Amino acid sequence: MPRAMSQLPEQSSPQSSPQPSPRRSEPPAERPRRTAGPPVPTSADVARLAGVSRATVSYVLNNTSAVRISEPTRRKVREAAEELAYVPHAAARSLRAGHTRIVLLPTAHVPVGPLYSRFLDELQWALRRLDYTVVQYGSLGLDGDEAARAWAELRPVAVVSLGEIALTPQGVEILKRSGAKAVITLGPRRVEGAHALVMNQREIGGCAVEHLLERGRSRIGVVMPEEPGLDLFSEPRLAGARAAVAASSTGGHVEPLPLSYTEESAARLAARWDGLGLDAVYAYNDEYAMLLMRAFQDAGVAVPGDTAVLGADDLLLGRLLRPRLSTVRIDLVTGQRLAALVDRVVRDPGGEPERHDLMGARAVRREST
Repeated sequence: MPRAMSQLPEQSSPQSSPQPSPRRSEPPAERPRRTAGPPVPTSADVARLAGVSRATVSYVLNNTSAVRISEPTRRKVREAAEELAYVPHAAARSLRAGHTRIVLLPTAHVPVGPLYSRFLDELQWALRRLDYTVVQYGSLGLDGDEAARAWAELRPVAVVSLGEIALTPQGVEILKRSGAKAVITLGPRRVEGAHALVMNQREIGGCAVEHLLERGRSRIGVVMPEEPGLDLFSEPRLAGARAAVAASSTGGHVEPLPLSYTEESAARLAARWDGLGLDAVYAYNDEYAMLLMRAFQDAGVAVPGDTAVLGADDLLLGRLLRPRLSTVRIDLVTGQRLAALVDRVVRDPGGEPERHDLMGARAVRREST
């Protein structure tokens, strides 16, 4: 009987495949180093530096009038905040108050002119003094409810719309549901649910043509700017001009005159002036009037001998011309008055929407008529 042969473990021969060598460890990837910036100062830091409580810091920097704090203490807090470059966190302050202090002003898409620019600047200064943050919102390409939804994303406590955006009652409701306590429209039209500051553009056109009729002119051109968006103002002014002629006992005629704010456009209009048979022009505002007067001078049209020229806004430059420019002076309410209305409605938002007339108009006779 053959003996059982014990099995031996196999040994690798020189011809066998070599075992893979252990992997060499790779150096770990270098992590980007974080540069440590200066720590963000807090109200606690301000309180320690000023030697007051955090509540006092909050009262001073938020201009809280309900708590009496001495002027030396207020000064210490402000100096400490300035030294530490501390500013309050707007979002945190809004959470505590339940609303923001943002007043949203959609930026104008059209050249509103120096008169309205000064008014808007005054409004912003007055709102800032009342501790509101004024945010100008570029709304180009937005309209109606789409614009209202975009504004609402910022959760403003008030919106003052310049009238270029055609707000709807639904848009006003969107803003109010987002937390806006005051929605105020500024322009020729009212919107249901919003407070209305009415700019009666018809009154300006009517006042201009009444003045020209009184000066013995009867065939009156009315400049209609071709720049986009200005029809919001020029169309009502044309309607006012026609109404003034219709109400006049002497009668007359109004001729709309399209005009771009360029020297070329003014020169073309002046070149065909004799064929139009007009003896006066209300040129929308002083800027268009000055542009047209220069074109008349170049074309040999005498002012006021052949044609009377009247502008609007009563700009200083119009008084320096030769002949001096007659104009319609527009008396706007002050920006401070509008800011006070915003503040009052924010504090007491439950009242009925109000309507306020924003301006009056009167003719100022000078040499050009």
